[in-house]
Amino acid sequence: MTIHELQTPAILLNLDAMEHNVKKYCDAAAKAGKQIWPMIKTHKSTELSRLQAEYGCTGFLCGTLDEAEAMCEAGFENIMYAYPVATEVSIKRVVELAKKCNFIVRIDGIDAARLINDGAKKADVVVNYTIIVDSGLHRFGVVPEKTVELADAIKDFKNLKLCGISTHPGHVYGASCEADVPQYCKDEMESLAIAARTLRAAGYELPIISSGATPTFWGSLEDENLMIYHPGNYIFNDAIQMSTNTATEEECALYVLASVVSHPREDLFICDAGAKCLGLDMGAHGNASVKGHGVIKGHPELTMYSLSEEVGKIHVDGPTDLKVGDKIIIIPNHSCSTANLTEYYIGVRGETIERYIDVDIRGNSTKKQF
Repeated sequence: MTIHELQTPAILLNLDAMEHNVKKYCDAAAKAGKQIWPMIKTHKSTELSRLQAEYGCTGFLCGTLDEAEAMCEAGFENIMYAYPVATEVSIKRVVELAKKCNFIVRIDGIDAARLINDGAKKADVVVNYTIIVDSGLHRFGVVPEKTVELADAIKDFKNLKLCGISTHPGHVYGASCEADVPQYCKDEMESLAIAARTLRAAGYELPIISSGATPTFWGSLEDENLMIYHPGNYIFNDAIQMSTNTATEEECALYVLASVVSHPREDLFICDAGAKCLGLDMGAHGNASVKGHGVIKGHPELTMYSLSEEVGKIHVDGPTDLKVGDKIIIIPNHSCSTANLTEYYIGVRGETIERYIDVDIRGNSTKKQF
């Protein structure tokens, strides 16, 4: 079966491009003597996690506890959760994960630390953690100069074990071009250097220093402090990565196949893929370098300028051979959003469908409790 026989819209995964991306990053990390623990919230698939491990990824960063539990159940040992937890139900899950694998939670404050420690003490478990360092995103994390202060405040909690420091230079998604990216890499590396230097001077050991965002991977790969990298989007890439030359169009592995269903005006076509396939993301953190709601491959004259839930409006600027009934391939602005909107990927090589890949850790676990 080929993609031309598919009902649209369909979310396709170019297997050759995806495998190229995973190999490219793992090979570069291995050459630099580094590890990759990819952020799996991008793909939310145990099958794709196994593929990443086959190519050399040695651990995983998770964006939800569902993802962490799925990785543990799949037999993976090194699992990090990207955020603090503070509720009883979440702490119980963290404690159970700590019993089963090398689970690491991230902490940026004494209040969450105390709650996690109390839960771990009741269960007679030690929970590993890294301190989150704010490298410029100003979301989670302590400023680098106050990392020792937090470590000292937590060190008397006997059921917590400091394993190192972590950051996420997510503010890089405010970059509007390739030339902007090095400054964000500098933020990332300098923040971790300050935190690492002061912690070591205070007598703390740091077996883990980790960070990650796909756009900063290459600029910080040779950093003397960083040990573990957490790129996530790299497995698929998208139009945002193209905007900073982090990826080429050929390296964008996830895309939406849509059909042109209407041509109401000379300068307007309508396709059958909308926000429920592409999301509404036009660039995180103020990035204005992305034009429209995705890149329509092979058609520079077309801009998808507006989305309803089920359809997209395409503006025509110049001559085009597009007509009603044609199929188009759209590279989403943010592949993580598109991936989260489907239950499976249609894996293709060229135009031939090879297999379906389940997005099996996309949902919420609440239903399992009843």
